[in-house]
Amino acid sequence: MNRNPGDKADILLEKLKEDSEEYKYLETDGYSPGEKKNAIRSLMNIRMPGKFSDELRHLQDNYLQDELEAKGAVSLADIPAIREQYGSTASFAGKISLWQGDITRLKAGAIVNAANSQMLGCFVPCHRCIDNAIHSAAGMQLREECHQIMSGRRMKYGRKYEEPTGTATLTKGYNLPCDYVIHTVGPIVYGSLNDALCEDLRNCYENVLRCCMENHIRSVAFCCISTGEFHFPNEKAAEIACETVADFLKRYGESMERIVFNVFKDSDRVIYEKILSRF
Repeated sequence: MNRNPGDKADILLEKLKEDSEEYKYLETDGYSPGEKKNAIRSLMNIRMPGKFSDELRHLQDNYLQDELEAKGAVSLADIPAIREQYGSTASFAGKISLWQGDITRLKAGAIVNAANSQMLGCFVPCHRCIDNAIHSAAGMQLREECHQIMSGRRMKYGRKYEEPTGTATLTKGYNLPCDYVIHTVGPIVYGSLNDALCEDLRNCYENVLRCCMENHIRSVAFCCISTGEFHFPNEKAAEIACETVADFLKRYGESMERIVFNVFKDSDRVIYEKILSRF
């Protein structure tokens, strides 16, 4: 007998509570559906890396697949390229798109996660950063894979190792509609912007694209790397993103079918439209 979404949420919430020493006895009986949803996400967000039962994984996967079905996956075939969007005549105009929405809905070869140097996702319950959104939609397997990768690197480089700015790390997509997630640590702007920070951001885009090429990934969706919690100025970040992608396509265009600039805010959409309409 198939359970309804409410039953699945209730059962998963109880299993996540059982899995947590700190919140094992959290009283959730009177929670609304929205409160249950936030509690599930929060318990996933705060859970440290570590193995979990096949039962918990199965319950989580079923729940997240229902969530994805409810919000709807978006195919790249449904997103026009800038040739159609803005009448661009650039040689690569059929390979670049701008799309506003939730990046966790995109059915692409890979989506890009703006990670932090610990590379384990965001532990703040229901935080609005893209790192949290991607890990929450992918499921707890993503944090575990990132943990395994970082553990291997700490064995090689020392226990205090943190992921450098500008690198690209490939993981599976798990419950996301994309095949892979590529994690990159963007530069943090503490004061004024300088050439070194701009070069660091350029390296993020360049290394993600090279990661795609090396792993035969032919479509990728970029978020607005470093412009949120890391305070990189939005307009300059968009200029660097568009220039780096355009330069890459001029050199290696045959390796990619589509590169999507994903924006969430209206203000970022306006910035990208202004730049891309000039191509």
